[in-house]
Amino acid sequence: MTPQVVFVHGIRTSATMWRAQVEHLKTAGIGANAVDLPGHGTRMSETFTLDGAFETIDAAVTDAAAHGPVLLVAHSMGGLVSIEYMGREDRPPVEAFIAAGCTSIPRGAGLRIYRTLARGFDRLPGRGQRLTDMVLDRTLPPETRADFGAGGYAYDTQDIALRSLSVLDLVAALKRISVPMWFVNGRWDQLRLNERLFTALKPEAELIVVPRTSHLVTAMRPRVFNAVIDLALATMAQERSTSG
Repeated sequence: MTPQVVFVHGIRTSATMWRAQVEHLKTAGIGANAVDLPGHGTRMSETFTLDGAFETIDAAVTDAAAHGPVLLVAHSMGGLVSIEYMGREDRPPVEAFIAAGCTSIPRGAGLRIYRTLARGFDRLPGRGQRLTDMVLDRTLPPETRADFGAGGYAYDTQDIALRSLSVLDLVAALKRISVPMWFVNGRWDQLRLNERLFTALKPEAELIVVPRTSHLVTAMRPRVFNAVIDLALATMAQERSTSG
């Protein structure tokens, strides 16, 4: 059976942020599906809820598992939600997991500050889009620049989604995850705040810190991130060969 990769995007962006990865996999003959969470991308008119996010991920994973072994790849908010999903009592049909830009517990002062900054940014003229474009123009390579925001930006969903994350029990979830796992962070990622805690809770997981890279590690260094995906797929194949 052909390996299948399911991608989950971060806050404000959409499935289009994964175009470089999807193209890389399809060229190699590997199945790839990037989903839009509620309130994002093609589902911008919907209201974000955690239950809706879990249902979206589970539907994509379940469908993919019918065609082959599944690798789940998620970034930022999508990574946090996916950690909770992967840590369910009933283990999802996923054989490996890459969690990028999400080694931070979304609670307390850190979450309040992040929400305050996001609201302040949202009050700028044009909701700060001109500043966003300027930063992305200077930090993302041409091959991913257009893809990152091609699905639009979910400004109306942002605060709702951030607020909902506080109920996630990532500590318990990480302890229950039993598949090969990789944490991938940019060296300048602000969500490295609890990186040591995450790696302590999941010591068998591999931590990859990408130099000269911010929170947008998937888009800033697409070839590096594609190599991590290739590593995960090779690990899955090796484990299946060993167990078989």
